[in-house]
Amino acid sequence: MSNKEQAKKGIMICGHGSRDKDAEREFGLVAKGLKARYPDLPVEYGFLEFSAPNIHMGLNSLVDQGVEEIYAVPGMLFAATHAKNDIPSVLTTYEEKHPGLKVTYGRELGLQDDMIEAFQARIYESLGLDPENPPENLYDTMLVVVGRGTSDTSANAEAAKLTRIVNENMGFGWADTVYSGVTYPSVGVGLEKLMKLGFKRIVVAPYFLFTGRLIKRIQGYVDKVAQENPSIDFIQTPYLNDHPRVIDAFQNRVEEIMQGELQTGEETLMNSFKRRLAAGEVDVHHHHAEFVDPQDDTQGLSEFDTKHFTNLVQALDHADHGHSLVLKHHDHGHSHDNSHGHSHSHGHSHSHGHSHDHSHGHSHGVYKHIGHPMGPRTMIGEGICCCFMGQFTDEILEEEKDKIDGDCTKTAFAHR
Repeated sequence: MSNKEQAKKGIMICGHGSRDKDAEREFGLVAKGLKARYPDLPVEYGFLEFSAPNIHMGLNSLVDQGVEEIYAVPGMLFAATHAKNDIPSVLTTYEEKHPGLKVTYGRELGLQDDMIEAFQARIYESLGLDPENPPENLYDTMLVVVGRGTSDTSANAEAAKLTRIVNENMGFGWADTVYSGVTYPSVGVGLEKLMKLGFKRIVVAPYFLFTGRLIKRIQGYVDKVAQENPSIDFIQTPYLNDHPRVIDAFQNRVEEIMQGELQTGEETLMNSFKRRLAAGEVDVHHHHAEFVDPQDDTQGLSEFDTKHFTNLVQALDHADHGHSLVLKHHDHGHSHDNSHGHSHSHGHSHSHGHSHDHSHGHSHGVYKHIGHPMGPRTMIGEGICCCFMGQFTDEILEEEKDKIDGDCTKTAFAHR
């Protein structure tokens, strides 16, 4: 601790990152909005991957400005793997390497009233209605909320909870949730099922902070379905972006740290991480914040993806010629030191009738409903991560092989 009367404070906003430069720019607007709320404190931001600055760079900037106590908040809607494991891993490692520095990690944005009201305001705006003077109900309209979708059940459940809250508040005739990620139902097939309810006006509202490949994929799906169903009025709601109530929600999370409210009540994200790490329940990669993760199914295709998918298609071709195709859950045999005094390795493997060696960041969490008929398999051939396809069994790939044409680098229809 400094000899000064009080340690200098600073705020760090931790995001995921995107290859989409517009998303990177929009995340910076949140930091700008929060800076306006705390003009006397340094405010920096950084990303886990894909974008600059990364989290280490943001932390370095705060330290260079003399900050000795950092309030770090995850720029995430819900607490899934990144908020629970990856960000606290990076922060813990950084703190260990900088004696005298204190980093306190706050909560994800969650279903705060401010977030819900920002989301509702975006929906009203897309309908041409005044959020301050809303109609009594919208019984003639169906709401479809698009959640991120992860292998984390609780995060998926929060998106479904949001849908129910907004439906109760705004009075839609019906509301349901679809997902753009690894869970089900996926956007395209979900909309097709919901159209059977007969509503002539459908609002599709993505619960996302910023633009990016997923937003563009969602818009592509909706455009395609709308073209095929001209009798239905599809209304696309803009994502949250830097809505003033979103900035309020970030400020709330910072204030919780400042007021010491994280020390009482439920277990914090950081305490949970450290407890699970000590128990050997967490698998983290500290280079996550420094390198591109080639397995992220939200950001497009890496060189690894392309090579992996080519091998996969070749294996399927071999399978058609009488060779067996064995496909296990995707994981990799590599080892690393996680800078917490112990090391661990992964002994899982997968085979596609060939061998290849590679090393990279983290893998997708294994999702037990990977084969659901309305889940990720509906997106095969439309630009989903090729490494993620390693979770599909050989039976699923055989059933869906007509969607696999050997070209993993093409642009999915949703991005055209």
